[in-house]
Amino acid sequence: MASTRDIRRRIKSVKNTAQITKAMQMVAAAKMRKAQQAALVGRPYAQLMNEIMAKAAEGTVGFDHPLLQSRPAARRAVVLVSSDRGLCGGLNSNLFREVSKLDPNTVFITAGKKAAQFIHRTKRNLAAEFTFKDTPEFIEARPISKFVQQLFLKGEVDAVDILFPRFVNTLTQQPVLVPFLPIGKVAATTAGINAPAQELSVHSSAEIFEFEPDEETVLGQLLPHSLNFQMHQILLETKASEQSARMVAMKNATDNAKQIIKDLTLEYNKLRQANITKELLEITTAQMALG
Repeated sequence: MASTRDIRRRIKSVKNTAQITKAMQMVAAAKMRKAQQAALVGRPYAQLMNEIMAKAAEGTVGFDHPLLQSRPAARRAVVLVSSDRGLCGGLNSNLFREVSKLDPNTVFITAGKKAAQFIHRTKRNLAAEFTFKDTPEFIEARPISKFVQQLFLKGEVDAVDILFPRFVNTLTQQPVLVPFLPIGKVAATTAGINAPAQELSVHSSAEIFEFEPDEETVLGQLLPHSLNFQMHQILLETKASEQSARMVAMKNATDNAKQIIKDLTLEYNKLRQANITKELLEITTAQMALG
């Protein structure tokens, strides 16, 4: 049975842990708000770019581009986007569980240290590793997008998907696999910011656009840029998911630590009371023996 000294030491240790998890919770909450804001800021730009592309597509006949060419997917690549650090609940494990459902011959491009570690540990085909900061910048997303575009254009892979944790809300982060290449039909349909690259959308047809030099040239320039921007948005979504999952995980850890402290304090008081009662009984017994 533990002594009162052991229980006091354990209470002190748990209190120190609770202070650390509480601090990590507050840091994750602040970073989560910044990540959410960064993701929301890009949505109007994505909306307008999709609208321009759809308008340009309407003015072209028989437009063809290497990124639009569909072919039998004999060899597929997946961009696996994860966090750099742990302590974010089941975010990465849920993501990696989806990897086990993919074809063993899939080629992986990782963004995030945890993804690279998982691919190395499971000895899967790894083509390249990338990292990005807590606040992903467009300049970090562009090399990833360029690399997978080159794989596709050279014919080394026939299709590219992206597997990442989509931010739903603070409590929910959903691992999703979205198509990236080839780009499908450019159509004037309704879709949100998280729509896959297969369907570039427009919500309104009231505006009139004039293209210089012509629609095909503009569309040809915007297609690669749209992929770069989509990759950037996915990195932002991943960071928002990571910080949200970490905040919830650290809050749960803090709450559990407080409950443990409460239980240990109760156990300490009971043991202390039992020792006091035992000492009183010993004193009373000694007095009776002397009397």
